[in-house]
Amino acid sequence: MSKFIVSQKQGVPFVSVQAMAEIISNYGIEQTIKELVDALEQDFSRWDSFEKSSRFASHSKDGVIELMPVSDGEMFACKYVNGHPINTKRDLQTVAAFGLLSDVDTGYPILLTEMCILTALRTAATSALVAKHCAPKNAQTLALIGNGAQGEFQAMGMKAVVGISKVRLYDVDPAASEKVARNLVDSGLEITICKTVEEAVEGADIITTCTADKKNATILRDDMVKKRRLYQCHRW
Repeated sequence: MSKFIVSQKQGVPFVSVQAMAEIISNYGIEQTIKELVDALEQDFSRWDSFEKSSRFASHSKDGVIELMPVSDGEMFACKYVNGHPINTKRDLQTVAAFGLLSDVDTGYPILLTEMCILTALRTAATSALVAKHCAPKNAQTLALIGNGAQGEFQAMGMKAVVGISKVRLYDVDPAASEKVARNLVDSGLEITICKTVEEAVEGADIITTCTADKKNATILRDDMVKKRRLYQCHRW
């Protein structure tokens, strides 16, 4: 977290979804994820400087609403995020999020920003960071189980940081896989849509799951994952 000095008379900057999308589009998604990985590495290297609190979670039958606070003594940040898989049937996003950044010295908020796009980028960057340190050397193939909104970000993150060249897709909804394949058509990645989880993980160096539906919690079996592969799980 960088130190900000803000006059109490100034307004609080707000970054909308549209503004964030424009910023990322102009900057480039691969470069953005690379720099996020660098920032994450720096923050993990000073792990003990952060005041870490458990997230507050309010669960309901259809989803969860969470608050995620953190501080390094100079800056305080909190993220609001929900997870409602049922929202796809309501023509709504599964995840909606925003974040607040404040100066600890004054207690004043200095930034309010959307965190739907930022959540997707940060999650992909975290996956890529883990893969950077743990994936097999010269990993080329990613198996991506669950092809919702996080799918494209995961693929581009692994390409930018690890250098994968192939992505094998599987989702219980074939339309989701087709969506990811369409969006990645100009990415330089070789995309294969698979009919089963077993087909997707066959020959993969990295296996990442990005799923939201708690009813389908059993995604992989031990016999599907060989020791040389890196397996990551993100539950949305």
